[in-house]
Amino acid sequence: MTDNSETPTVVTAHREIAAGAERIFELIADPARQPGWDGNDNLAEAPQGQRVRGTGDVFTMTLSNGGVRANRVVEFEEGRRIAWLPSEQGKEPPGHLWRWELEPLDAGRTRVTHTYDWSRLTDENRFARARATTEDRLRASLDRLAEAAEAAGSD
Repeated sequence: MTDNSETPTVVTAHREIAAGAERIFELIADPARQPGWDGNDNLAEAPQGQRVRGTGDVFTMTLSNGGVRANRVVEFEEGRRIAWLPSEQGKEPPGHLWRWELEPLDAGRTRVTHTYDWSRLTDENRFARARATTEDRLRASLDRLAEAAEAAGSD
């Protein structure tokens, strides 16, 4: 086993976005829109028509390296929270989780929390990539998400 004691296995970033929670959630819950604001530059594309509606939904995503991931939704509250476990298609998830939480502050402002939790990751081949997913990377996604959500409000 690789020692992860020096590296946090749960990484979180927060940001206030000048947009309503519903608008922001639509960008997150529609996988086809995610590559446009991914701060990890890891997502290439997702087929249209996969809008997440609840726990148990599975959506697929093609990565920038050409790999395809099936993402099993394990937490869902419309407009407020969504989390999924990615895995190679046809395989069990190796134990890392992506979570988005939205807290409306008022009609036009939302506090968004983005978390990457790899505390249960079992595939040691993925540890280096997990360690590289830092708060700065999560913040880059938040910044790009904010730009997309705020631009959508100015249409």
